[in-house]
Amino acid sequence: MEYLSPMLQFFQNTVLFIVPFVLVLGVVVTVHELGHFLAAKWLGTKIDRFSIGFGHPIAAWRDKSGVEWRLGWMPLGGYVRFSGDENMASLPDSADLDDMRRELVAQEGEAALGRYFHFKPLWQRAVIVAAGPIANFLLAIAIFAAILMSVGQVVLPFRVAEVLPNSPAAVAGFREGDLIVEANGRAVKSFDEVLNTVAIRAEVPTSFVVERDGRQVTLVATPSWQEEDNPVAGKQRVGRIGLRPSQRPEDHIRIRYNPIEAVGGAVQRTWSVLETTVYYLGRMITGQVNADQLRGPLGIADVTKNVAKLGAQDAPNFGALLGAVGFNLINMAALISVSIGFMNLLPVPVLDGGHLMFYVYEAIARRPLAAKVQAAGYRVGLALVLCLMLFATWNDLQRLRVFNLLGGLFS
Repeated sequence: MEYLSPMLQFFQNTVLFIVPFVLVLGVVVTVHELGHFLAAKWLGTKIDRFSIGFGHPIAAWRDKSGVEWRLGWMPLGGYVRFSGDENMASLPDSADLDDMRRELVAQEGEAALGRYFHFKPLWQRAVIVAAGPIANFLLAIAIFAAILMSVGQVVLPFRVAEVLPNSPAAVAGFREGDLIVEANGRAVKSFDEVLNTVAIRAEVPTSFVVERDGRQVTLVATPSWQEEDNPVAGKQRVGRIGLRPSQRPEDHIRIRYNPIEAVGGAVQRTWSVLETTVYYLGRMITGQVNADQLRGPLGIADVTKNVAKLGAQDAPNFGALLGAVGFNLINMAALISVSIGFMNLLPVPVLDGGHLMFYVYEAIARRPLAAKVQAAGYRVGLALVLCLMLFATWNDLQRLRVFNLLGGLFS
């Protein structure tokens, strides 16, 4: 039994590491690809394949319309393949289009051209490409709205209970009893909103408006870096100003939402996540923050594992455990969906944003970009994405201390 215990623990950790990650990523990727698929179907586009995952198919079947549905063994992505996608960048130049046109007219007739993606009007192709990221944003909004309608929101206004000595907040002039109502020029209602604003603005002077003795006072504090061990994200460097909020039971406020209010709150929350992502990425690119917080698939899997474990804590029964874990993972799916939607809109060849960038050129030049240029751009874009993934995976391995574990095995 002493031997089985570590084995069972290893199995449990493996299941918690893989299953939540596959479920969350599977939902987000499926919705992204369904965005492309449904937009293409709506515009009458001929589709060969819809695949979730890459590599050899675990399962595959063909529907009445001729679309092959496929589930690949590697659940780290997916794709929709349109009929006529032969070129590596999926963006043929004028010569390729002429050859394809002659072949299709000879085989199926002139009327069939309108069903093929590459002969669609430019605006339709742009709609189909943009539909994937848009579907991700809509998924996040739907999840956030469902949460707000079903359980509402518990808000803890940031009323200062303690100002840490010699902290940025002490230097700025914060006092006990101050109620923070604005951070970085934006109205805030909760402790979390203030915390999130401060977390990404280390070493950046940030303005705050507080209510004090019936009047509003403006203060400026510069958050400093602080190492924290987060139960979900693990060890991370974040900005902090040295304030502790009042957390008495009477300080908490529960807000209920009707459907319209929930959708409005969900849009606002999605926009906030997107805005935070863009701001933090900008600071990372300009070298203001360390890129070691960038996470790859292993890092995301570790976070989803921690989210699942956090939901399972103190569950009185199996039903409550499933509900809590599911709730946490659904919320996590919304956050990841926003990030994937944004990342796919970046103007990098191989991503949706790269395709849209080529369409802008086509709209201006009145012709597609040369196939050689497209292929070269595709290779460069693919190399950039792979390098980013390798760097993020290196960060994951360092964060998970895999090298220390391997060193211990061979020492």
